Amino acid sequence: MKTEKEIKILIIAGEASGDLHGSCLVKELLALNPRLRFYGVGGEKMRSAGVNLVADINDMAVVGITEVFLKLRKIYGVYQRLKKFLATDHPALIILIDYPDFNLLFARAAKKKDIPVVYYISPQVWAWRKRRIRRIARLIKKMIVIFPFEKKFYQQANIDVEFAGHPLLDSIRPHLSRSEAFHQFALTPGMLTIGLLPGSRMSEIRRHLPPMVKALPQITKHLTSVQFIFPVAPGLDSRNIEQMVGSQETTIRIVDDNIYDVMKIADLLLVASGTATVEAAIIGTPMIVLYRVSSITYLLGKLLIKVKNIGMVNIIAGKTVAPELIQKDLNPEQITSTVLKIVQNPSTLKEMKKELIKVKEKLGDPGASLRAARVINEILQQYKNDE
Repeated sequence: MKTEKEIKILIIAGEASGDLHGSCLVKELLALNPRLRFYGVGGEKMRSAGVNLVADINDMAVVGITEVFLKLRKIYGVYQRLKKFLATDHPALIILIDYPDFNLLFARAAKKKDIPVVYYISPQVWAWRKRRIRRIARLIKKMIVIFPFEKKFYQQANIDVEFAGHPLLDSIRPHLSRSEAFHQFALTPGMLTIGLLPGSRMSEIRRHLPPMVKALPQITKHLTSVQFIFPVAPGLDSRNIEQMVGSQETTIRIVDDNIYDVMKIADLLLVASGTATVEAAIIGTPMIVLYRVSSITYLLGKLLIKVKNIGMVNIIAGKTVAPELIQKDLNPEQITSTVLKIVQNPSTLKEMKKELIKVKEKLGDPGASLRAARVINEILQQYKNDE
């Protein structure tokens, strides 16, 4: 009896959020087709899901143009390893997850080898550098998007596209009840709780945390009954965070991970722009969006970015649901005044929660990873029939 050979898939994620979404996608694809063998770029989550890593996202993840230059040699080395993999292992399909500058360059290498490419989680071409859509049309066999407005955008460019919904709807699961969380984090139930989420990488934390820390004593002067908690992202050392916070009169409860449990019990979040704003919207916690990059990156971004808001929660809403403190506005005084405007006005908090429900509804139904896996499996079946 003839044994069917394994099917090699190359999957590339360049950041922590891509590692999460890639791991969920790989699990669903393996459930649909156990013959698949995955190789690629990712982190611990993708490794645990069954991906044989050619490179780690720690060699790839950057924020802003200046960080790209610092990691250029490592990134180029990963690119060369992946090109060698194309030549020696001949994967049946390539799955790209966000990380557009690298992934679109690599898609060109795949095109030369006549290997079909699926792009899962779209580059934000609708926000900046729209001309990239021509490259996408030329290089990508199928685009699978997670935001509803993206489908129309790609259809207008005659690109084969499917809306799968947002995979975070499946992965966001607080593990503790409210009472358990307050007890485990040594917080006082009933006291106003503000969560600090300055980012998932040390480079982000170095930019965002200092103005947060300086704002806390000012906030405490106006709100005598308030407590602060900082859930440290996986992979980061909480001791480094403690050193950055230093000795100050306002205590910050620092805990490892438990980000969703912190989001659930917080009355308000100070959160760095990115995936965390969508996570907070799904949980339904009001937030203030913070963002600071190098001056060069910011100036170039202002020239290139064509959307009103920078926080994804606001982009999905189509309006400013959560206040944004960007660049120079990210300072202790602005943080303090914005926090006070929200928490001292119950109707503002209530209205924000209503708007966050609407944002969550726009993300589609649970099951995004499975829907995306089915689309990819159909492409693989077509590939098999064409052989």
